[in-house]
Amino acid sequence: MDKNKRRYVIYAAIAVALAGAVVAVMMRPAARQQTGGFGRFRAAQDQPVPTLAATARTADVPVYLDGVGTVRALNTVTVRSQVDGKLIRINFKEGQDVEQGFVLAEIDDTLYQAQLDQAVAKKAQDEAQLANARRDLERYTRLAATNALAPQQADTQKSLVAQFEALVQADQAAIENAEAILTYTKIVAPISGRTGIRQVDVGNIIRSADATGIVTITQLKPISVIFTLPQQKLMQVNAALAQRSLQVEVFGPENKVVVERGVLQVVDNQVDQTTGTIRLKAEFANKDLQLWPGQFLNVRLLVETLEQAVVVPTAAVQRGPNGLFVYAVRDDSTVAMRPVTISQQNETQTVITSGVHAGERVVTTSFNQLSDGRKVAISETEPGAGATPTSAIPSGERSRRPGGGVVQSDQPRAGGQRRSERESSRTP
Repeated sequence: MDKNKRRYVIYAAIAVALAGAVVAVMMRPAARQQTGGFGRFRAAQDQPVPTLAATARTADVPVYLDGVGTVRALNTVTVRSQVDGKLIRINFKEGQDVEQGFVLAEIDDTLYQAQLDQAVAKKAQDEAQLANARRDLERYTRLAATNALAPQQADTQKSLVAQFEALVQADQAAIENAEAILTYTKIVAPISGRTGIRQVDVGNIIRSADATGIVTITQLKPISVIFTLPQQKLMQVNAALAQRSLQVEVFGPENKVVVERGVLQVVDNQVDQTTGTIRLKAEFANKDLQLWPGQFLNVRLLVETLEQAVVVPTAAVQRGPNGLFVYAVRDDSTVAMRPVTISQQNETQTVITSGVHAGERVVTTSFNQLSDGRKVAISETEPGAGATPTSAIPSGERSRRPGGGVVQSDQPRAGGQRRSERESSRTP
């Protein structure tokens, strides 16, 4: 073998040896990290899960039925003229509150006053004729008694007197009619309420046949709300209404604040077959004018109150393959998955009918890390009615809770590693 071939073989052997050494060095940290990672996983399983808990308590829980309603005035009147004529005066301002009997507008009454004067004059004329006929009847009666006059003539005069008496009565009726028509020239408010936008101006000729009218008056105090409920709730509402008057609450635009409370007045006498709902009517005092006709509102009806019911935060109730359950905290700080049944639930609290007793603690956070028998470390006990859902806990930082406590998440902070991981990664 020549010198160049011998040098090539030596270099190849050195390269193979170096490659084997590099592979061996690279495999050792990987194996060490794999073994250390499994150990850390088992250690993490043995550590308690930081979580929050709430104590189940007893409370009187109101039961509401929610619906959507429309505000409707108790009375709405479109004021129209009852006679034809020229509008000469308007005595109200748009949006003014008026009392019943207030003179809203006036029509020129010259023509109707003249008609009244004619009726009065006609009655005076007929009364004079009646007086003359009565005097003649008196004379004829005396003459007929002495046989100086035929009795037939006296009877005829008596009939004439009766005719004049009837004519005077007709004149009196005509006077009363003319007086009534004359009063119609002053248009008064038929109800107490608030006026709307004026539909006609001074100087226009208005007629009793006009459909628009002069103005609309709406009664705002009190006011009513018409709302609907599913027909399945009809029996529950009727049973509660037979025992007591039912309170109705309406909410503001954001559906958070109760703006007015009233009383249920009537349940409609039939179900709407097209929608399967029943209409109900409630009345409200509306002292602050929070309700306005035509307004859409969210309504809830208080049908009953559950006395001394067991209540837990809604965040504590979870749904699994077998139904609803909670994680109850044992005395040894381990949790037990316990199935429950509920009767009422809203955004903040849930009424438990079975599965949890008053005084027991239930977990309200960190459900993704829990299992039956897992040990927990309760950082804070939440109030029984105000738990915060798990989604409200920021990951990797301390989050302030409603009760003023602080909970620390077990997730690593952004941009860093846990200390054990950093130390294990230092060894090559």
